Amino acid sequence: MTSTTYNWPNGKRIAVGVTVMLETWSEGKAPPYGVQASPIKAGAVDLGGIAWGSYGGKVGAWRIINLLKQNGIRGTFCVNGRCAEIFPEAVAQIVKSGHDVAGHAYLQDQLMAYMTPEEEQRTIRQCLDLLEKVSGMRPQGWVSPVMAYTEHTRDFLAAEGLIWSGDARDTDLPRMATTRSGPIAQIPISDFTDNRVLRSSSLDLWEVHKETFDFLYQHESPGFLALSMHCHFGGRPMISAIFEKLFKYMAQFPEVWFASYGEIARWVIEHKLEPDPRRLLKA
Repeated sequence: MTSTTYNWPNGKRIAVGVTVMLETWSEGKAPPYGVQASPIKAGAVDLGGIAWGSYGGKVGAWRIINLLKQNGIRGTFCVNGRCAEIFPEAVAQIVKSGHDVAGHAYLQDQLMAYMTPEEEQRTIRQCLDLLEKVSGMRPQGWVSPVMAYTEHTRDFLAAEGLIWSGDARDTDLPRMATTRSGPIAQIPISDFTDNRVLRSSSLDLWEVHKETFDFLYQHESPGFLALSMHCHFGGRPMISAIFEKLFKYMAQFPEVWFASYGEIARWVIEHKLEPDPRRLLKA
């Protein structure tokens, strides 16, 4: 049975959750997108792209950790297991600084949708074990690379003791989902992440998220706003500056709950929350 009233702690009008992706790709592989307008030809090793992608664990994660700290926000870092091996200090610092760490598979270019159930289950466990070993925190949540999950993913996550998944694409408010191993919270991530402005103005992020925040705050309480950034792009000054501006703007409003995905999941599960789409019909 679900709750008849969907609400946030202390009657807050809106919850804001910040997810941060720390990612890496297979040896010799660059991210499939980048800021360069002229790609190199197929078959050549893209050293510039590889270097651009590695910025996240070398520099970007550290800037975002500090950005969140300065704004009193507890973020949720979704981390490829391989990053725990090549950027252990950054991964450990995430938890030392008070943020949540969540699973994000082993490599960003090895998608769950292409795996057998056995491979998928093994990958989930491998990622969780690596992140726990390096950070000291067993992840409580998961986001599949490019959200390419399978019919088995939620069951595997719940069986590992996880309480939330960020692969939700059919809801804009966190909700309960059932699995063979018990309930799990489905929490969406942003539909407009930082990499949407790779070759345009970073101010687009400000405009989209500010207008969405204002709309939800004024018209759809209780609302939920997901903000998502990548360490290798959002961790650069041109993007971090915009998120700083957004955080400062939203913090001016009294009825805002900045929460990690773990905090949101525990609230949703404890209160058995399920959004009713009829809430959108105003009298």
